[in-house]
Amino acid sequence: MKFRLHTLVGAIGLASASLMFPAHAQVKIAMVIPATGPLTQYGDMIKEGVLTAVEMVNAAGGINGKKVETVVVDDACEPKQGPVAANRVVNDKIHYVVGPVCSGASIAAAPIYNNEGVVVVTPSATSPALTDGKNFHYIFRTIGRDDQQGPSAAKFIIEKIKPTKVAVLHDKQSYGQGIASAVRDDLKKAGVDVVLFEGINAGDSDYSAVITKLKSAGVDFVYYGGYHPEMGLLLRQAGEQGLKVKLMGPEGVGNPEINAIAGPAVEGMLLTLPADFASNPKNAAVVKAFKDKKRDASGAFQLTSYAAAQVILDSVKAVGDDAKKVADHMHATTFETPLGATSWDAKGDLKAFEFQVFEWHKDGSKSLVK
Repeated sequence: MKFRLHTLVGAIGLASASLMFPAHAQVKIAMVIPATGPLTQYGDMIKEGVLTAVEMVNAAGGINGKKVETVVVDDACEPKQGPVAANRVVNDKIHYVVGPVCSGASIAAAPIYNNEGVVVVTPSATSPALTDGKNFHYIFRTIGRDDQQGPSAAKFIIEKIKPTKVAVLHDKQSYGQGIASAVRDDLKKAGVDVVLFEGINAGDSDYSAVITKLKSAGVDFVYYGGYHPEMGLLLRQAGEQGLKVKLMGPEGVGNPEINAIAGPAVEGMLLTLPADFASNPKNAAVVKAFKDKKRDASGAFQLTSYAAAQVILDSVKAVGDDAKKVADHMHATTFETPLGATSWDAKGDLKAFEFQVFEWHKDGSKSLVK
C-alpha cells in the first residue's frame, strides 16, 4: 500500500509539473561534485545551495517557461576523474555546471568545459591555477582565490597570534600546497620565522612522524593547507603526543566530519571561511528557503553555490538558453546575490570577495574571531 501511495503522489506531482511547464522544455544544470569518496560532505553543501536556488526559481514559474532540472555528476574530487565527469556533461548536452568542487579536479576539467562551450561556475575551487594564464571564457567562480584567502590567514597570524616559530604543512595537492605557499610567503615577508614547510600524504592514517618533527622544531603555531580528514588526524595526534599549539587551516577543513576524526582536540581550531553571508539581513528570504527544507545556509559553500546557480539562471532568463550568450552576459553584468554585488574580471575571478577567520568548536559550531 505504501508503495502504491507514493507512486500515486509521484504521478500527481509529475502531472502538475507537466501542466506548469511544456513537455521537454528544460534548462539543465549539472552539479559536478564528490558524490563518492572522503569529501562527499562538500558535495552535499553544493547540492543544498543549488537545489534551494532551483526550487525557488521553479516555484516562481521557471525560466522563460522552462523548468530547471539538476543532474548530479560525480568526480569524487579527484583530478583524474575531473575530465571523465566533464566528458559526461558534454555528452549529455548539458550546458551549465555548478562545480567542480575541488581545485585539482577543476583544473583538470576546465579545458574540456571551455573548449566545448559549457558555462562553469565553481563555488569552492580556490586555486589561482584554475584561471591564471588560461584565457578561459566559460569558467567562473563564486568564491575568492587562495591568493586572497592565504593573505587573510597570514594577516591574522601576524597581527593576532604573533608566533615566534611557525610550521606550514600541506597535502601536496593543487589546493592545499597552493594556499600553504601563499601563507608561508606572506609570513616570511613579515619576518615571521617559518621553520618548516613540508608536505604530508593525503589519505595516510598516521602523522606521528611529522608531529614529532614539529615538537623537535619547537613550533608554537601550525598552518595546514588541505582538507578535513588530514587536519582532523593532525589535531588528534598532536593532542595525543602533547603538542599544545594552535592549528589553522583554509575553508577545506571546515567540515562537520572533522569532529568525529579529531575528537575534543578540534576545539579552538582556526580556519578561514567565506564571510557569514547567512547573517546578513538582506539574505533573510534565502536563508528561510534553506531552513524550510531543513538545510543549513551558514555552511562553507551553501550560499556560494546558491549564488553560482542564481547567476546562471538569471543570465539564461536575460539572454536565453544559449551558453555563449550566457557567458558573455556574465562577463558584462554585476549581479545582486547573497554574496553582495557579484561580478568578474576577464579571467572569471570575482572582483571582490571576503574571507573571515573563525574558531571551530567541539560541538560542530563555529564562531567569528574578531
